[in-house]
Amino acid sequence: MRTRLFLLHEHADEAARAAFAQELVRVGAEAKLLSEEGGGRGFIANVDDDDAAFLARHRVVARVLAAPSSHPLAGLRGGGGTREVIVPCGPARDRVVIGGEHPVVIAGPCAVESEVQLEACAQAVAAAGGRLLRGGAYKPRTSPYAFAGGGTSALTLLREVAERHRLGVVTEVLDPRDVERVAEYADLLQIGARNMGDVALLREVGKTRKPVLLKRSPSATLDELLSAAEHVLHAGATDLVLCERGVRGFDPAARNLLDLSAVPLLRLRTDLPVLVDPSHGVGVRAAVLPMAAAAIAAGADGVIVECHPDAGVARSDGLQALSLSSLPRLFAQTHALAMAIRPSMLGAKALPTAAE
Repeated sequence: MRTRLFLLHEHADEAARAAFAQELVRVGAEAKLLSEEGGGRGFIANVDDDDAAFLARHRVVARVLAAPSSHPLAGLRGGGGTREVIVPCGPARDRVVIGGEHPVVIAGPCAVESEVQLEACAQAVAAAGGRLLRGGAYKPRTSPYAFAGGGTSALTLLREVAERHRLGVVTEVLDPRDVERVAEYADLLQIGARNMGDVALLREVGKTRKPVLLKRSPSATLDELLSAAEHVLHAGATDLVLCERGVRGFDPAARNLLDLSAVPLLRLRTDLPVLVDPSHGVGVRAAVLPMAAAAIAAGADGVIVECHPDAGVARSDGLQALSLSSLPRLFAQTHALAMAIRPSMLGAKALPTAAE
């Protein structure tokens, strides 16, 4: 089986495209209709050589091409640059661009615990210059006895508090049955590392056509991450952000091994924007800011971190949560590093060299 592009004649009307789609179904292929390809409509489908030869003879098919990679939707599209993912933000639905000129910082508590806690976080995020508030309403916990989030009531609170501070909402969905409900409250739907391989969830989230944040599983290769992204995009999503959040390591000093090499290596395979999660990537509060700085230096389009007004009493992941007072430093160092390393992105003058 190989991924192929079936390019249709420009004169093929909707009925003719539907007839060809039925032929694809008949040979057992699950096809994706492309909006524009080679001057006409096209389909992407996985078919074997015999079926490809048969389909190539269909009256509406102009050409059959081998897809340039196994990730035709998530891979490099050509033309250079990173795809920009637009996330609506706040009651005015302003735009936050991920993958654009400015690196993005997403911050907030691991889990929504109370209005007081969430209000403090949102106020601190907004005051530091943030536009996106993260917060968990549904939490995948290792133990069935651990706090697993407040569900719908937490989603409602997250939306209310975020709008009060003109912030967008980033929250995780765990179950395909909850996708529609969570999508009503979220501006950026997160698929967590534990669920990266849940194909049913990937498809349901893709069907919402909302922006998606896809986290890498701690045991996944980069190709497996891109395959998961391909499922989301194939289901209908057009805006997707990848996130490196650490792989399984052997040293108990850190929760995970934050694989910052993933950022430049993904640049060779995809033009999707890439964020880094240093909170889960290390799991130690003192290491979050240094690793966030390293992520920007590696070329990440931003970071996503956890914070809490009183991490000592946090109901989940308190050991890796930043204090609210450290957020201004995080935002400042992110901006400063981006200006120093990628001056063209920010429209800033390059730093003078020794020769100058």
